[in-house]
Amino acid sequence: MKFILGTKLGMSQIFDDNGRMIPVTLIEAGPMTVTQIRTNEKDGYSAVQVGYQTKKTGKGFKHLREFRIEDEGQYKTGDVIDVSVFDEKDLVRAIGTSKGKGFAGVMKRHNFSGMPASHGHKHVARHGGSIGQRFPQRTLKGMKMPGHMGAKQATVRGLTVVKIDKEKNMLLIRGAVPGIDGKVVEIREQ
Repeated sequence: MKFILGTKLGMSQIFDDNGRMIPVTLIEAGPMTVTQIRTNEKDGYSAVQVGYQTKKTGKGFKHLREFRIEDEGQYKTGDVIDVSVFDEKDLVRAIGTSKGKGFAGVMKRHNFSGMPASHGHKHVARHGGSIGQRFPQRTLKGMKMPGHMGAKQATVRGLTVVKIDKEKNMLLIRGAVPGIDGKVVEIREQ
């Protein structure tokens, strides 16, 4: 399984051989250092723990993540993983934290159509409507209501690696990757 941690730098565009524009997300990926190996015998599962970006003090890593693997003999502690693990045209998925939108109403948060806005209607046009019924006489769990929107883990599948720049540790991925610029994202093989 191929995986890497990277920092989202933003979006750009490149042109293919036919002159068609391709929207890409620029990700400064790796290098990561293997900090620990999890084995079936000791931990009950096989995984590799990696560290990304050293702290300002120089001791330790800012980000530690675990990735499940099938063969724990593939890596050893201290190995460095960089963008060379990926190839162009690899199918990947990107995992990041979506942009936070703050408190949002039902029209923005759940795509409700709102109430009629013409003459004779007493409700506010952006009202969500009824939240209850005659029986049971309470609001049911899971009712779509206003609240905090965004700032949650989001996964985008079906993305393609368009270009790899090994000197600059850059991955160019076709399409949009969740999160704001400057935040850490996981790139995994589909």
